[in-house]
Amino acid sequence: MAEQPVITPLPAATVTLVRDTERGLEVLMLQRNFSSGFMPGMHVFPGGALDESDQSAEWHALCVGLDDRAASRTLGIERGGLAYWIAAIRESFEEAGVLLACDAQGGLVSLVDRAVAGRFHAHRKSVDTGKRSLSAVLAAEGLWLATDRLLYFAHWITPVGAPRRYDTRFFMAVAPERQEASHDNLEAIAHAWLRPSEALDRHARGELKMRFPTIKTLEQFAAYASTQALIAALTAHREVPVIQPRLTRDGASLLPGEAGYEEACEGQGKWKI
Repeated sequence: MAEQPVITPLPAATVTLVRDTERGLEVLMLQRNFSSGFMPGMHVFPGGALDESDQSAEWHALCVGLDDRAASRTLGIERGGLAYWIAAIRESFEEAGVLLACDAQGGLVSLVDRAVAGRFHAHRKSVDTGKRSLSAVLAAEGLWLATDRLLYFAHWITPVGAPRRYDTRFFMAVAPERQEASHDNLEAIAHAWLRPSEALDRHARGELKMRFPTIKTLEQFAAYASTQALIAALTAHREVPVIQPRLTRDGASLLPGEAGYEEACEGQGKWKI
């Protein structure tokens, strides 16, 4: 039997949006469309593959508090790091309607005013349909990407053997207080703010389907009662190791250091949803 070719992972970025509530820290979860060719019906964080345009000078000129050299150094790569921050913010707006952008005074965009909210709703539709780029929207509105508000905290690579593979950088950001999340009804069909422990409980009951990195992120975030505590913890641990699970023959995922990881041959398992 011929060996299956190893699929090269695509560069991707995802952002876990968090907020403080009376119930404690909550994270934004999106449910993917059931007709999607990738992770149908899964609950995920906003994110996706990098676009070629994310590397453009036009985008770089719109970033606040971070340039490509500093971003690349943070990610441990030679160049192109800033594109991951750009992609995370772009995907957050496209999929969840949350725009991490600021004005000339450094304040995050407020969509409390109905007229402003309506205008940005139209912007989002034009971006979704490809009639306009988000960079053009920002330029027209006099806004900049709030790249300095994103905190890089994890790096996951999809196991060998998966039908699609991604080399994904994970970011965390506090959601703007004066914006409301809304799914796009294209890639995402529902959204919910959930406490990490609540999302994990619902997953255990079979109510939410989630992939391994999402589960592990929620387990990590569940230890903190507030966004401030979470940020302090993530900031204190600046080393971000690459995590590439391996699959057992029955499709279970193992992390480096777990029993059986070294014995699990890359690509021997069958990827399970």
